[in-house]
Amino acid sequence: MRALRINAERLQNNIRELAKFGLNKQTGGLDRTTFTEAELAARQWLKSKLLDLQLRVRVDEAANIWATRRGTGQGTISGDSDVMECPEAPEDLEVSGVPDGQRISDPSGNSVAAGGSCASGRARESLPVIAFGSHIDTVPNGGKYDGALGVLLALEVMTVLEENKINTRHPLELVSFSAEEPNPFGLSTFGSRAVSGKLRQDDLAGVRNDQGQLLTEALRRAGGDPEHFEQCRREPEAFAAFLEVHIEQGKRLLDRGIPVGIVTAITGIYREEITVTGEANHAGTTLMQDRKDALMGASEMMPAFEAVCRKQPADEAVGTIGRISNEPNAANIIPEKVLFHLEARGADRQQIQEMIGDWSQQAEGIARSRALRLERRLILDQAPQPMDARVIDVSAAQAEALGIPVLQLGSMAGHDATHMPSLTRAGMLFVPSLGGKSHCPEEESRIADIEKAGNVLLQSILALDEQLSR
Repeated sequence: MRALRINAERLQNNIRELAKFGLNKQTGGLDRTTFTEAELAARQWLKSKLLDLQLRVRVDEAANIWATRRGTGQGTISGDSDVMECPEAPEDLEVSGVPDGQRISDPSGNSVAAGGSCASGRARESLPVIAFGSHIDTVPNGGKYDGALGVLLALEVMTVLEENKINTRHPLELVSFSAEEPNPFGLSTFGSRAVSGKLRQDDLAGVRNDQGQLLTEALRRAGGDPEHFEQCRREPEAFAAFLEVHIEQGKRLLDRGIPVGIVTAITGIYREEITVTGEANHAGTTLMQDRKDALMGASEMMPAFEAVCRKQPADEAVGTIGRISNEPNAANIIPEKVLFHLEARGADRQQIQEMIGDWSQQAEGIARSRALRLERRLILDQAPQPMDARVIDVSAAQAEALGIPVLQLGSMAGHDATHMPSLTRAGMLFVPSLGGKSHCPEEESRIADIEKAGNVLLQSILALDEQLSR
């Protein structure tokens, strides 16, 4: 199995094929935001590819796509017989960990119910799954590699194993998570948070996009089930490991000429909505000393935050101001209210706390000096998430055996792998991004680097399969 390698030409063709879904012909970018027509079509394309490999394909209640390849280490639920026949599903579709009533597809594309009246006789794998994948949704006018590369490399790994008739002890699962990117419904890393129990059915209630479409309606169209949403949650016992390959979305690998990154931790993300309120008044007749200008106050707070972030010695400590609105936003009226989002990221919580703490003192002082009201609302406080040491070591060992240089580094962007450690040991591999560009049509990675990362992924999965006792 040491000689197994991915097929770079086939992978490149799949990258091009998937990039047709949501293609913006004017910009060259992809408009494949979650649950749109383009994304739904891409889902169908992916499921077709998976069924061609004779994998067991199912869509869970959060519309995550799972494709399972059976392992040789199998057992059954204890009972009078080894396997009970189920009239609702063929024996070869009996899936451990699939909630009763959930729909799965056999290789011919037929949809059948798992569980039901014969659930007590369902076969169970004695070893938990090794899962790998990412997401296929994009940001508006995004690129063709972000997320999709991880899913397509997972597809390629499954293809290589099938065509070489390689058996693994653990079952293997490809996953394409729903709605990883920030989206019009305001719930990013949707699928991985649902699977890990961090997103509940109540969180979906009443959520709409900008066009007024309910999230629950969009979820149903993608094959999800909002009425039984929490049944998609997986238990830690179901997994042996999870791996995700992603583009770096930065320049550290590129600047060092290193083809593969091994992620040590995923950044913490802290985000607030800041509202600065002053007093609207006539822009001509109100003297400067009499003004309570919310925009000028906010404009002073923003560079103060930049200065605080620049003082941090760690390269991976960064801050951003975004989503700015100004009211009443008229040329002849002194601004009354400014709203903006403030975000800090860091490899550890202390870095984030230091940036936010230093800025808080300055912002409060600016508000007092200008007689403004400062209000703050916490949007997100996601702690940094270390990756599993064993998965890191296995990936490093496989890269060394393949003669591929690697760099261990932190991820400065959030990913689905952030949430999987609550269920299992997790790891990530990075591929260099040309120019450090991402979330734009110019997003690009070299196929030579992708091939190296794919081979590290393939060999890491096989090594974990061999080494892990559960």
